[in-house]
Amino acid sequence: MKRIMATMMIVVLLSVLSGCSNKTQENEGKSDNNYDGTQISLSDSEIKVNGSAVSTDSAQGVYVANDIVYYESGHDFTYGEGTEKEAHTKQDADDHTVVHITQAGQYVLNGKLSKGQIAVDLGEDAEDDPNAVVTLVLNGADVTCEVAPAIIFYNVYECGVKDEETASNDVDTSEAGANVIIADGVINNISGSHVAKIYEPDSIILSDDGKEVEDADKLHKYDGAFYSKMSMNISGGEKGDGVLNINADNEGLDSELHLTINGGNINIVSGNDGINTNEDNISVTTVNAGNLNIHVNGDTGEGDGIDSNGWLVINGGSVTAQACSFSGDAGIDSDKGIHINGGKVFATGNMLDRISKSEQTFAVFSFAQSQKSGTYALKDTDEKVIIEQKVTNDFKYLIVSAPELREGEYTLWNGDASLEGMPDQWNAGADFNSAPPQDDGEAPEKPQGEEPPEGMTPPDGQEMPQKPEGEEPPAKPNGNEPPEMPEGMTPPEGNPQGGKGPYGKKDFSSTEEKSEIFSFNVGENYFIIG
Repeated sequence: MKRIMATMMIVVLLSVLSGCSNKTQENEGKSDNNYDGTQISLSDSEIKVNGSAVSTDSAQGVYVANDIVYYESGHDFTYGEGTEKEAHTKQDADDHTVVHITQAGQYVLNGKLSKGQIAVDLGEDAEDDPNAVVTLVLNGADVTCEVAPAIIFYNVYECGVKDEETASNDVDTSEAGANVIIADGVINNISGSHVAKIYEPDSIILSDDGKEVEDADKLHKYDGAFYSKMSMNISGGEKGDGVLNINADNEGLDSELHLTINGGNINIVSGNDGINTNEDNISVTTVNAGNLNIHVNGDTGEGDGIDSNGWLVINGGSVTAQACSFSGDAGIDSDKGIHINGGKVFATGNMLDRISKSEQTFAVFSFAQSQKSGTYALKDTDEKVIIEQKVTNDFKYLIVSAPELREGEYTLWNGDASLEGMPDQWNAGADFNSAPPQDDGEAPEKPQGEEPPEGMTPPDGQEMPQKPEGEEPPAKPNGNEPPEMPEGMTPPEGNPQGGKGPYGKKDFSSTEEKSEIFSFNVGENYFIIG
């Protein structure tokens, strides 16, 4: 995914999402929560630690300084890969107060910091020290940073191993050094920018003419408004009704290895990927519980809802993810496979990424034409709503999954309109990220799943900007042309990839076998609409 700078978005408070909270998206005074640990009260005038003015002594466990890491303006091409829009002046950076946390423990944050950053760094040796663990309790905290991530974990214990040979979709991050708790009954607003790639000066190799950097090591590069260089856990409180709003000019919530969401209500508005875990072929993004609502506004021109460079595993909770309206991106995307084992999923985008064989029944609806904003619902034959969501971004692919889905008949609605479609047998089991399989003349069999567990209802989406007028979302290429069909064999109609699918050319225009009734099997289900 390209890292393109967007103009720093004006921070807007999200509207309340169903299933998240009945509070307004502003903090309503001091929280009644009583968490143990170091109490940090944020303020533009005076920051306090356990009731006393914070220290400026770097030897302390918590201290403040004006030393934020950012992409500085005024440098030539040997400095890094940032654009002019991604660069900031020294004055811009110095206006920000960094609250440094340098010792293991639990830290409870409340109050507001209009220009600042929370930076956790336990030293270079922390990565291998199981005791180097920090938990940030967000207890009504508002932090805005205009030049870098608003919250960042630099060095804490890393519980994972960066080894492709042993990597899998099953990871345990319970011992991770980076932990976040969203306290009950409060709303936290984190608004941040990012840091474009800055080169390690001693590593730069120039071209023969000295006009280009051919190779250089990374000194700094932090793409998300809420960022961790180490594996990170995010959890809710006992009630699980606390809210974390993340507003990002680039990516929203990032980890350089693994990310596990265990609870809370997380709402992300981002200019690029809503969530990104970025270690190629290793990272695992896991959702076990909570309500996750992602809206990519497309300020950078692209963006997946969730983008894992390894695996995406959804075991429970509720996931709603809207990819960019006008780019070839997916609501849920991974390089190694998507596993839906529980919870509710509602994901929209303009590209379909592969979904591995999962324990819970899911359906993919592929639309002939880009769909506009509206409320989409899947109902059973008794007109009971199985899953419903307001969509604000345009899309061509809809993925739904819920514990209530069983083998049987369902209808798909856009508002009061019942949609028609047909089964898409040709894309069932297809791998959209790999080379097209050679056709042996038989359609692939559908894998069978198991009866799903109980789940949760996802939140509704918020009103957001529409795509630029007249701009159609391009298809996201997979780098492969489909094979020719065997002689005498005619492919079925319909194509969720806009003309050429893994098995050949298809035509969306046919009305043959279209129906308002969609018959689901246990396991995977693919349908064509239009």
